[in-house]
Amino acid sequence: MLRIVVCVSGSGTNLQAILDGIDTGRVTNTELTAVISNNAGAKALKRAEEHGIPGICISPREYADRETFNRAFTEELCRRKPDLVVLAGFLVKIPEQAVAAFPNRIINIHPSLIPSFCGVGYYGLKVHEKALERGVRVTGATVHFVNEGMDEGPIIAQKAVYVEDNDTPESLQRRVMEQAEWILLPQAIDDIANGRLTVADGKVRRKV
Repeated sequence: MLRIVVCVSGSGTNLQAILDGIDTGRVTNTELTAVISNNAGAKALKRAEEHGIPGICISPREYADRETFNRAFTEELCRRKPDLVVLAGFLVKIPEQAVAAFPNRIINIHPSLIPSFCGVGYYGLKVHEKALERGVRVTGATVHFVNEGMDEGPIIAQKAVYVEDNDTPESLQRRVMEQAEWILLPQAIDDIANGRLTVADGKVRRKV
C-alpha cells in the first residue's frame, strides 16, 4: 500500500481528484494519510476533514525565518513517513532537505507543458495569463518528479489542451484542470503505487 501525503495551498481541486480516484477505484493500492497546507484557510483542509484525513497547517509566516520553516516542514513530512509526497497546487518551494529526505519520492502537477511557462514566478493563474499573452495555441499540464530546482525534475506525463479564441486566464485554467490535471495526477499516483513507473538516473521508466 502506497502511503501518500498531499501538500496544497488553496481550494484543493487536485486533492479532490485524488480523493475521488481512490473512492472510485481509479487510484488503487494507495492510502492518503495526511494533507499539509501553508494556508490555514485553505478549502483543501476542509476536504481532508470531510474524508477523515488529518490536516496540518505549516505556514512560513509562523516561523522566524525560512530556514526554521524549512526544518519544521521537513520534520513534519518525516513524521508522517509517506512513501510518496504529492504537491497538488502547493505554492511553497520544497526545501532542499525535504528533497534529500525523499529522493524520487516527491511529485508535482504544473499547469503548463514544461519547459514552457514554468520556473520561478510561474504558478496558479499567472501561468495561464502568460500563455495567453504569448499567444500559444496549445497548453496543458505536466506531472514531474521534484528535485532541487524549480519545475526541473524528470517528467512523468504531459497532456495537451487547446487554447480557444475567447479564452480568459480563468476559463483556460479551468479547462486545463478538467482536461489534464485531474486526469494526469491520479494516474501518476496509481502508476507509482502499482509499480508501473520508476525513476533512476534522472529518467522516468515505465513497465509495460
